Amino acid sequence: MTVTAAAPPTAPVPVVPASGRSSSGRRARRVATPSGESAAPVAPAGSVTPAAHATASTVAGSDPCGRFAARTALVADIARLFADEVDRDARPPREAIAAMKEHGLLAAAVPTELGGEGATVAELSVIATELGRACAATAMVFAMHQGQAMALWRHGGDGAGVTDLVARVREGALLASSTTERGIGGDTRRSTCALEPDADGRIRLRKDAPVISYATEADAILVTARRDLDAAASDQRVVVCLPEHTTLTQTSTWDTLGLRGTCSNGWVLDAETTADHVLRDDYAAVSARTVLPVSHVLWASVWLGIAADAADRARTAVRKQARATVGSAPPGALRLAELLVELQSLADTVRHAAERYDVVAEDTDVLDSTAYALAANALKIGASERVTDLVTRSLRIVGIAGYAASGPTSIARHLRDAHGAAVMVSNDRLLHNDAGMALMTGALL
Repeated sequence: MTVTAAAPPTAPVPVVPASGRSSSGRRARRVATPSGESAAPVAPAGSVTPAAHATASTVAGSDPCGRFAARTALVADIARLFADEVDRDARPPREAIAAMKEHGLLAAAVPTELGGEGATVAELSVIATELGRACAATAMVFAMHQGQAMALWRHGGDGAGVTDLVARVREGALLASSTTERGIGGDTRRSTCALEPDADGRIRLRKDAPVISYATEADAILVTARRDLDAAASDQRVVVCLPEHTTLTQTSTWDTLGLRGTCSNGWVLDAETTADHVLRDDYAAVSARTVLPVSHVLWASVWLGIAADAADRARTAVRKQARATVGSAPPGALRLAELLVELQSLADTVRHAAERYDVVAEDTDVLDSTAYALAANALKIGASERVTDLVTRSLRIVGIAGYAASGPTSIARHLRDAHGAAVMVSNDRLLHNDAGMALMTGALL
């Protein structure tokens, strides 16, 4: 397949010199280097073979997903170990991704009837929070993957390409998505690119995506496009683009304030595949019933983890002050108590939203309702605003040590990551959408 040269970014695309096949024998996705030189293939992340799952044990306390607690802790330890390096170098959290594969976290939600563990969204929420405490980039990879994975078995149908990918997810495959496109202003519910069938029964697709997170690490990218060349912008389908069917040409580099390890570079994606890789349901249903509500719950869960770790660092600082002022409350104790009130409120909001989705997951009337869309957006908007406030309060409690770029009580990375929450899927865009819906319905209490 012909690869067009891309505009030079500020950093090279990660590539591996290989023969074109991964260690699993599958052909790797070809990635065009920014200079237009001959592209080396990026090895698919699915080449990591999952090991036997660690024995699950319930952590003492109120962990509602005890069967995943031990494995989550193992992955979080690895994510924490590399978090500063991932942030500094703006590279994917490869070690943590490998650990999520090995310990079955990426496969956690696969339904039991399909051979999986059938994790609920409430359980996924707790996992996302614990990973968010350790490394926000790792947690966001986990969260973004789960929304796409759930779309496969909830909306994919029985096409061979879709069912094969479900089996790969069960074995630890990592999914990415491409829903935005240049020229439509970040509106995921419109596409300009289209599925183009040929006389041989194959489908071609070209999408100029301003961002695709962790594209070089994914085993498949789920891409939105118009149903065909004559379809309206909102008449969208989702197509599975496997590495062996896809060429990526980098157009921009993710050099951002925070969430640097998500590596959400810009790409032109060219794919040639078959009709059995197109999900059964249209994207309007996929988004409303699965991807949007699940994503908002799990993103909010990640942000809760960021805030929780910042609060832990604030508590550490106040405890240190208390040891130095025995017999009297340290100056930061009152502020810490106020912080924990707000943190608990956010936690209750996030957990309630996760449990509510589990209750209505099969009720399409509820999921398609205006009230539920407002509730899902409210969670994203509210949590993204509150996380920056909570992290900022933590910084003020810690003081100058929290303002440091590194160190055990540094909150610099937390603050930078927290500010990404309001602009990834802009809160202003969501509020603009809400303005019309609010005329028709009230809050879902």
